[in-house]
Amino acid sequence: MTTNPAVQNTDPLAKRPPVTGRVKLDELAAHLKLSKSTVSRALNGYKDISPATRKRVENAARQFGYRPLSHAQAIRTGRVRAIAMVLNSDEPDGHNPFLRDFIAGACEAAGESDWTVTISTAKSEPDMLDILGRLFEERKADGFILPRTAVKDPRVAHLRALNVPHILYGRTGYGQRTPPADTSWFDISGETAIHKAVKRLAGFGHTRIGFVGSDLKFNYTHLRREGYANGLSAAGLSYDPDLVRDGARTREEGAVEARALLKLDNPPTAIIFATDLAALGFYPVAAELGLEIGRDVSVVGYDGIPECQYAHPPLTSFNVDSRMAGSRLATLLIRQIRGEHPETLRELSEAVLIERASDGPPTLTSEQLAQKILENH
Repeated sequence: MTTNPAVQNTDPLAKRPPVTGRVKLDELAAHLKLSKSTVSRALNGYKDISPATRKRVENAARQFGYRPLSHAQAIRTGRVRAIAMVLNSDEPDGHNPFLRDFIAGACEAAGESDWTVTISTAKSEPDMLDILGRLFEERKADGFILPRTAVKDPRVAHLRALNVPHILYGRTGYGQRTPPADTSWFDISGETAIHKAVKRLAGFGHTRIGFVGSDLKFNYTHLRREGYANGLSAAGLSYDPDLVRDGARTREEGAVEARALLKLDNPPTAIIFATDLAALGFYPVAAELGLEIGRDVSVVGYDGIPECQYAHPPLTSFNVDSRMAGSRLATLLIRQIRGEHPETLRELSEAVLIERASDGPPTLTSEQLAQKILENH
């Protein structure tokens, strides 16, 4: 029996089982009836390839298990299809609470585009800058995600000087009229969340509302404190600098600053913390002073870390979707590396309030609270 050549299947991938062996670029191109150049440019995100064609090529590559040789691709395109993040291992809070979900989101988004994510650590600021430059120069990363932006962030200046793509998790240059040029960022509007927290507590009837902020070197600290001040104004309450403390990133620091607030002659009947870790640090202080959180003093946090739900009482907090943040940052950075203008890749999202039992209407006035603390301690 002979086969009619006119009806013979000439597709080079037709008899190849999916995801076995190594599919070559010319085989994939022949299957798609496109040139090798078009397939290559589609896989590497060139803007002269239509979105429909790019998606068709990516789907076929995924279906047949095509994986470009990384060294050959790097020579051809100048890219290694990898993004990186360098963490400061000396941070007192160990980059909690966002790290695990954040990295998972970034890896998932990068993987969908067949990119990889490299994680490294640095011991100091000079070490950080050295590692960022070395990873790029050694062609181990095409660009960087920069978490926890500072008001004056040396990482940004360093990478801009090297002309290396990067995106900020947060914003930088607090107080500047316009964001730094040629900079991409994704951020959660902490200032909006803290503004809402003030209005929520004022709505319960609190008129003495304290605020415990984080380290002033970080941009988010200033934004959240600004949200606190604006929230007071919107609620018709005056700003009292005695009710504002800064520098609390850990439980221990949160305890110190909260204790200072409650030692005032007219202590706050509610306290907003810029981070959940600092807020959780207040719990043993309240017990020490004989106070019941949620009744004698209300507490609201920000981050939405898992420990909040296990506190007694569970902590009301604004939840940040760290997994989504990691995903968006990876996606936006890859788009920038592929040629989109950095200033067009900026997104601002919002945290979601998780109502629990740590806040509510005041049961004591500020004067009564001060008297109870004096009697108990």
